[in-house]
Amino acid sequence: MTSFVLRELADFLKAELRGDGDVVIRRINTLKAAQAGDISFLASDAYRRFLPNTRASAVILRPADLDAHAGNVLIHPDPYVAYARLTSLFSGPDESVNGGGVHPSAVIHPDAKIAGDALVGPHVVVEAEAEIGPRVRIGPGCVVGRGSVLGADCALMANITLYHGVSIGERVRIHSGTVIGADGFGFANDSGHWVKIHQLGGVVIGNDVEIGACTTIDRGALGDTVIGNGVIIDNQVQIAHNVRIGDYSALAGCAAVAGSTVIGRHCMLAGGAGLVGHIELCDGVTVTARSMITGSITKPGVYSSGTGFDENGNWRKNAVRFSQLDNLARRIRALELTKTK
Repeated sequence: MTSFVLRELADFLKAELRGDGDVVIRRINTLKAAQAGDISFLASDAYRRFLPNTRASAVILRPADLDAHAGNVLIHPDPYVAYARLTSLFSGPDESVNGGGVHPSAVIHPDAKIAGDALVGPHVVVEAEAEIGPRVRIGPGCVVGRGSVLGADCALMANITLYHGVSIGERVRIHSGTVIGADGFGFANDSGHWVKIHQLGGVVIGNDVEIGACTTIDRGALGDTVIGNGVIIDNQVQIAHNVRIGDYSALAGCAAVAGSTVIGRHCMLAGGAGLVGHIELCDGVTVTARSMITGSITKPGVYSSGTGFDENGNWRKNAVRFSQLDNLARRIRALELTKTK
């Protein structure tokens, strides 16, 4: 089991230590569930009620909260960020990519280039002209298509498919079941018959990106689909062809972005949010859960659509009234015109 003394964690976080620096920390836990040997943190007032009775051996607090706890403390301006950084020390290795070298069951094309310190797991397929960079880890059952490139320190969990012509930067982490570079949904209607538009572009993914499980990023029709540096993408997200996502944006589970839409830097799409195609979101836009954005957004801020939840009976009545709003507005307008005469 991984363990540290509290002084080591303080040095790692560049946090100020108050209390016993030699206490042993073996685990991170919540304030409510923590026991001796655990370190916890207070990041939200919603959990403040658990602080007085926590059994944690140490707690990460903001300077303003020091008076609320008499035990061992690491003082940090943002306890949630501190917690996030600590998880890297306690996470352990990825079991799906343990081992070294190329597994005997892997199928590697002779024209592929694989760094000597890369780890290639069982039943991996690496096609012609693919390039696997230093310290890359590829889990079981992955496919790296022709001409695709993985930069240094990338990690692919099990059963990921990279189609041909996919370029991935450094320190990118991709979770199981994700498909990158599949054909975009491009068809032309010829008198009622669908004619496939072959997708001739690729996918370019920047550095320090994380992509969740079972997400799909389609290749471009002509140019590339582009994911910027530091972007985080949750599970089961759909990104269509020729979408461009700016640096450090975040897309939560089941978000969907239609073709040729451009998303700026530091944008956030909450769960289930949808963007229609061929629109642009400027930098700093947040779209709340289940919202559908049907036009471009040029001003930073938080945007929503749809209606709030209610008891079903009330919601059904209000849904009917929505369909009557246009007629009601016309009647009010007519009354106003009558009064002015």
